[in-house]
Amino acid sequence: MSATPQKNRASRRVLTAAAGLATVGALVAAMPAGAQDRHGHGHGGHGHGHGHHKPSRTVDVQLLSFNDLHGNLEPPAGSAGKVLETQPDGSAKEIPAGGIEYLASSLRTARKGHPYSITAAGGDMVGASPLLSGLFHDEPTIEALNKIDLDVTTVGNHEFDEGATELARLQNGGCHPVEGCYEKDKKFEGADFPYLAANVTNEKSGKPILKPYTVWKKNGVKVGFIGVTLEGTPNIVTANGVKGLKFHDEIETINKYAKELDRQGVKSIVALIHEGGAPASASYNYDCDSSGAGDGISGPITDIAKGITPKVDALVTGHTHQAYVCTIPDPAGNPRLVTSASSFGKVYTDTTLTYDRRTKDIVRTSVKSAGASNPESANHIVSRDQHRARDMETLIARWNALAAPIANKPQGYISADIDGRGSKALEKPLGDVIADAQLEGLAPADKGGAVVALMNPGGIRADLVHKASGAEGDGVVTYGESFTVQPFTNMMNVVDLTGAQLVQALQQQVSGSNEASPKILQVSKGLTYTLDMTKTGAARVVTDTIKLNGEAIDPAKTYRVAMNEFLAGGGDGFAALGEGTNKLVGASDLDLFNAYLAAHSTAEAPLAPPAADRITVIQ
Repeated sequence: MSATPQKNRASRRVLTAAAGLATVGALVAAMPAGAQDRHGHGHGGHGHGHGHHKPSRTVDVQLLSFNDLHGNLEPPAGSAGKVLETQPDGSAKEIPAGGIEYLASSLRTARKGHPYSITAAGGDMVGASPLLSGLFHDEPTIEALNKIDLDVTTVGNHEFDEGATELARLQNGGCHPVEGCYEKDKKFEGADFPYLAANVTNEKSGKPILKPYTVWKKNGVKVGFIGVTLEGTPNIVTANGVKGLKFHDEIETINKYAKELDRQGVKSIVALIHEGGAPASASYNYDCDSSGAGDGISGPITDIAKGITPKVDALVTGHTHQAYVCTIPDPAGNPRLVTSASSFGKVYTDTTLTYDRRTKDIVRTSVKSAGASNPESANHIVSRDQHRARDMETLIARWNALAAPIANKPQGYISADIDGRGSKALEKPLGDVIADAQLEGLAPADKGGAVVALMNPGGIRADLVHKASGAEGDGVVTYGESFTVQPFTNMMNVVDLTGAQLVQALQQQVSGSNEASPKILQVSKGLTYTLDMTKTGAARVVTDTIKLNGEAIDPAKTYRVAMNEFLAGGGDGFAALGEGTNKLVGASDLDLFNAYLAAHSTAEAPLAPPAADRITVIQ
């Protein structure tokens, strides 16, 4: 998801890599060379055919995939830790899910009885991570992924939050260049699975910064994996994170390397793509191939899937944090599976790829019969009702002990849940709190003289949950919890914008690159306006309703506007915000958030959720 990445900033870095590999259906095409037996395992598949006694011409290869983990080792709290499930009677039920202890158990259970099993991810394994991982530059997450036998992942946009040099360290190992090693006599080993970045090249050399593809091999079975992130990564990552890098078209890149794999004799290929879509239902068990009006999937992945060569047999996707198993025809008109597994380790996809030993390709059968859900691929909830993986419990306890002195420090008090990431509303209660915190911290003349603050919704990574997460007590907000909400530690900027530029920025929320999927800025107290979503493009912002402290915005007047450095750089499609002048750099967003909690809450008078009534929405 788009968020607010940030440069290396000492002990508050967060690089959440969410492995987003949605599963691939009964289809796979050719893949690159050299990727698997480093683990010495090949987890699952029947080495024989369906019910025959003699070795079969085909082998079932199990593909387990997930995406957008974002360093969520502990079960995500509040609404961010729930998955929507449609019940047999058509009603929807929220089910608690996620946590690396449960994901490890789910994957290990799923692999049983499958001698040919591959585990792949769709990117954003790290970045925007909670404190437990982010405080340690996501080393705990990489260690956990090694232990759960991840075979391969593509990079996502968040893998670039701290830049290409830090990404290379996550792959290759070595202690952090500033903070060193976190544990005595223990050096960070790096990822023992390949990170793929086929469409990310060095601007000077023109070469991929990491391997473009890898080939999983076992007993003569070969499956190639090509990994790409979204071409628009520079628009949603701070400039420092993508400095010196070039991001290329997803379709062209995948087609180029699929041809290369094919020439090497790798005919079964899966593409791992950190870009996704929006299914018509938020339920993880929605039948994406149902044919009713308005059913199916929309978003960038649909056009990408239609343009990728038929040599690729399945697409594992991510980025949008949605769960889906869909069939989208390839350019030859043949059915091809496109999968995604929600986010934060709450869902995994289990796909069966039928491998033909003679052709070395995946057999693309008719993916499904009319009205039936896909028999070759399905999403599964990572239930918290199962046993916890003991090695993950030990890992979490070890890193928690190191983080505890910082993580457990109280920052403030709340009277009830204040929803941020989990809120479906365009104006989120926690968004108002964050924007107010930024305005209050930067309003003094010597701090920037801000009169209004704007916060990007993708930078709000969690809810503030009233129920205690540890021993701190209900209603207490710890540093670890506030960090999980604001993990990027972006520095705040205050800039001059004209009234016309401010209005233009509000229009860019719902037009241009944000028209199909609006990004509604969270606004500080005093800024009010009406958003008419029945209209299209910039007209959705009813300009004559925009007021600051009751007065209409004057197009010619100059306003001091506070925002994080990501927005001030024009991130998320807000080019108008990138035109600000007379910039003053203030404290970090996290410091302002914590200062606001301390100033506005006590145990006796906790902070209540705001009304979230600054933006009037007409649907």
